[in-house]
Amino acid sequence: QVQLVESGGGLVQAGGSLRLSCAASGRILRINTMGWYRQGPGKQRELVATITSGGSTNYPDSVKGRFTISRDNAKNTVYLQMNSLKPEDTAVYYCNADIVGTIYRDTNNYWGQGTQVTVSS
Repeated sequence: QVQLVESGGGLVQAGGSLRLSCAASGRILRINTMGWYRQGPGKQRELVATITSGGSTNYPDSVKGRFTISRDNAKNTVYLQMNSLKPEDTAVYYCNADIVGTIYRDTNNYWGQGTQVTVSS
């Protein structure tokens, strides 16, 4: 089995910073694209950032220039550095990854359990 475990959420004032981490564990042969999504109160889940195994990144305009996604392939871990946080960034943040398993060598998509980020004004 494969698990994604997030950490690093919390409460921060507007303008502050937080760093989220997500570690993948289990029968992992390879991890392809990893990403972060968020779901605010009463909103649909939305993309925050993605990063390929080669390091190419993608951000929506809402976080571009403020958030930075990175990954450590040796640790099967993805990070999200969030700077200049705004109250509208308040949401549950979810880690996501496309992972190739060791047993059947097939690719499956996995989600973490989510971590709460609250930005006060």
